[in-house]
Amino acid sequence: MPSTIIDPSVRVTTMINVFTVRRERQRDLVDLLTRATEEVIRHRPGFVSASIHASADGERVVNYAQWTDVDSFRAMLKHPAAQEQMNAANELAESADPRLYVVKSTTRHA
Repeated sequence: MPSTIIDPSVRVTTMINVFTVRRERQRDLVDLLTRATEEVIRHRPGFVSASIHASADGERVVNYAQWTDVDSFRAMLKHPAAQEQMNAANELAESADPRLYVVKSTTRHA
């Protein structure tokens, strides 16, 4: 099974969604996104990986997800169970800013 790859030579579609959230709701949003990924999202065709990050200040949650291609990502967005989970996440968050990215550069410790 593929794993998270951050390498400009590997062709994957990366979705980064930055949620702004009230501090008291950060844990709830992390839990919801983790559960949604485990129960629904990871079973969709083209899914590669997802990492959920919680900011140290409690005000942001970042979902970093990789897909084999844009079409697989867009198909997931149309799946009813995925839509239900995304709607629930958006209700917990103050705002969300999902965007698709392409890795252009990485630097590693020698």
